Amino acid sequence: MFIGRTKELDNMNSRYEGGQFECAIIYGRRRVGKTTLINEFVKDKPTIYYTGVEGNANENLEGLSTSIYSYRAERTDISVSFTDFNQALSAAFEIVKKERIVFVIDEFPYLAESYDAVSSILQTLIDRNKDTSKMFLILCGSSLSFMENQVLGYESPLYGRRTCQYKIAPFTFFEMKDALKGWKPEDRAVVYGITGGIPLYLSFLNEKLSLKDNIKNAFLNTSAYLFEEPTNLIKQECRDPAQYNSVIRAIAKGASKMSVISSKTSIGTAHVSGILGKLISIGILKKETPFGEGSSRKTIYLIDDSMFRFWYRFIPDNMSAIGRGLADNVYDTIQPHVSDFMGSVFEEICKQYLWEQLRSGDVPIAFNDLGRWWGNDPQNKKETEIDIMGESDQNSAIFAECKWRNEKVDVGVLDSLVERTTLFHYTKTWLYLFSKTGFTSGCVEKAKAFGNVNLVKFIEM
Repeated sequence: MFIGRTKELDNMNSRYEGGQFECAIIYGRRRVGKTTLINEFVKDKPTIYYTGVEGNANENLEGLSTSIYSYRAERTDISVSFTDFNQALSAAFEIVKKERIVFVIDEFPYLAESYDAVSSILQTLIDRNKDTSKMFLILCGSSLSFMENQVLGYESPLYGRRTCQYKIAPFTFFEMKDALKGWKPEDRAVVYGITGGIPLYLSFLNEKLSLKDNIKNAFLNTSAYLFEEPTNLIKQECRDPAQYNSVIRAIAKGASKMSVISSKTSIGTAHVSGILGKLISIGILKKETPFGEGSSRKTIYLIDDSMFRFWYRFIPDNMSAIGRGLADNVYDTIQPHVSDFMGSVFEEICKQYLWEQLRSGDVPIAFNDLGRWWGNDPQNKKETEIDIMGESDQNSAIFAECKWRNEKVDVGVLDSLVERTTLFHYTKTWLYLFSKTGFTSGCVEKAKAFGNVNLVKFIEM
């Protein structure tokens, strides 16, 4: 399934039509659709395509040689290789002197880690040929830290050689809208939540089945792709997957501060810190502080990928029952908690909605960031929080509350949000209430009276 990515495709095609040498860096977490994007781009173009393997230099040289020889239609015997990487890559650059060709090295980190000098060889060839070459070179990788530090980083031999870069992120709810049209409106949000904006995961769901049957088939079935997907990804990315899984499970169950995570997992804080950093770098976790604050004392860690959040919350504790084919029983234990799981998913959708509104010029202020806030309410002597807030300057801000529940939002929610805005210094404020099911007449009337309140039902988003 190929959806979206029109901005990236249009830019890449425009550059391709320009006919000049290009070095495009494409990177992002696993399963996010990088290779699918590349395949869509090259489908009607002459292409040399090689995917690096997690092996030694000889294996990668052999595979790269086969890709180049196959394009030249000279040899198909995979036992025949160029003598070294310099010869192989030089041959690729020689080919493109005659025609416009896309040269893709997918999973570039595997190739570069198998032979350290590959980046330097590419640097030399790019510098020598960039003014005359017709090559459209694509270096793609799933290791965010490698691509950012050893390809795009200042100390990399390839620093300054890229002509464009594309960091591929999971789709937003609104980018996936077309692919979700066949679902009931409220189910679209849940489907987005349990797939985390990853098109591959969406492809395992069937819009003709009920949401219950889809969850059973995709997650509560030992033969399903998604049943072990998170642990398989962790095994691919991390050297000690058991400890990484323990950390993610602790966070899924509510531990958010480093000291608490360390206590729950019996892993020292120094080691936990390294694990958290790695999981953030591969797009599984995120680090948060209250909006507008940089205090590390208030830093918390959350699961950023909502599919991971769903899986670690509901699957590990039910493994035995799932293994015995009790999918219906397991679903019955999960179903009452889906609305609670959807709380943070809906907050993310509402943030995306506000960014979309900003893009179209339909918001009262041009905020520069959005985030969640939590802290002390001195008047009521308790901790409180605000789902979303953003500011454009020191005087103007927006505040929002998001409610994913079956009953309509009443005036009490509006009153609470108004009260929380008094904890800040802003002289101009605009309020948003987002609701799954709508608003009571009392809430609607009071919002009209205030004049600075926007009421948004999910169906309207």
